[in-house]
Amino acid sequence: MSLILFLCPLTSWAADDSADASAEEYAAPTTKATPYVFSWPGHEGQVTLRGGTTKGPETTLLETPSEAWIALQEADLDPKERDRRAILALAGDYRTSFDFLETEVFSGDGKPAKPYRSWGTERVHVVQDDADRIVLQHIMTMYIIDDDGNRSEPIVMKHWRQDWQWQPSTLLSYEGMDQFVVREVSESDRAGRWSQTAYQVDDSPRYAMIGTWNHSGSFSEWVSDPAWRPLPRRERSVRDDYQVLGGWNRITVNPTGWVHFQDNVKTVLTEPGVEHADAPVVAREIGVNRYQRIVDFAFGPGDTYWAATAPYWEMVRETWQPQIDKVGTFVAHRTCDEKPVFAAFFDLATPLAQGKRLKAKRTQREIDAIVACMAE
Repeated sequence: MSLILFLCPLTSWAADDSADASAEEYAAPTTKATPYVFSWPGHEGQVTLRGGTTKGPETTLLETPSEAWIALQEADLDPKERDRRAILALAGDYRTSFDFLETEVFSGDGKPAKPYRSWGTERVHVVQDDADRIVLQHIMTMYIIDDDGNRSEPIVMKHWRQDWQWQPSTLLSYEGMDQFVVREVSESDRAGRWSQTAYQVDDSPRYAMIGTWNHSGSFSEWVSDPAWRPLPRRERSVRDDYQVLGGWNRITVNPTGWVHFQDNVKTVLTEPGVEHADAPVVAREIGVNRYQRIVDFAFGPGDTYWAATAPYWEMVRETWQPQIDKVGTFVAHRTCDEKPVFAAFFDLATPLAQGKRLKAKRTQREIDAIVACMAE
């Protein structure tokens, strides 16, 4: 019997956006050669990659247009239905890569921080597919290749979640310092548009953006309005000189995958919702997260985990939803009784992943207690 490791996100599995999101210890190898550093002439010999040193097995890329892409290109679709098919095309099996690079620096010595690079392999599941709402859950199944060429046992991690809503009447707004506000969206601002709400690995809220889908024969893309979001783990573990990432997202669907592009400003706050008056931004960065479709990859252990724990995570989602639906301000702390909240949620899921039966009433009480502690 093979060993399956169900990992809590101890390093950087806080899904920023789609994915700032791979753990450093599972990141792509750092090259010993001088890395190519876009737009920073003069720093080539000084800037090195941050991320990690491990590598995964070879993957086989899909070389022909996916079925989802073909469905998206069907003629004479209703505009909303074409949008829906573009969102559904985000589901599937992927080799992922996450790259972040500072392009402008406005504080300190003016030198850019180390560029960040990581990788993963994940299956994106369709959890809900209704006329006005689509929910996608990312589950990572990874294998590490050691120096002798041996492959590790499967490492399974519940990753981030994305909820898409047609013409949303409310929108989650991150204000910084663990504070959120749910705001109403006017009819004119939501007409013909979709929101994407991203959730942490433990299904606590992260950020939301509203934007518009545009389609062509080459690609379909969703471009968001600007919004704030919390620092991802890749930054929170090494930076304390700013409080929020502000910026916009572009998600581009192509025949064999999709790309999530970010334009972010690292923003300093003096209190929730209030930028520093004199020096509000320390740097600007771009992020390019690639989701390349793969075939014949062993995602079975991730499917097993999700099948065993999906009812529990549905309970977690439903417990959070009233907070996110209610107009007003709420707090979502990352720790409870000095323990990371995600660890508390994952601890409840672990016995289920190991085959234990879900005891709904007791589990619901435990979920309620964690959410209440987060919101104190």
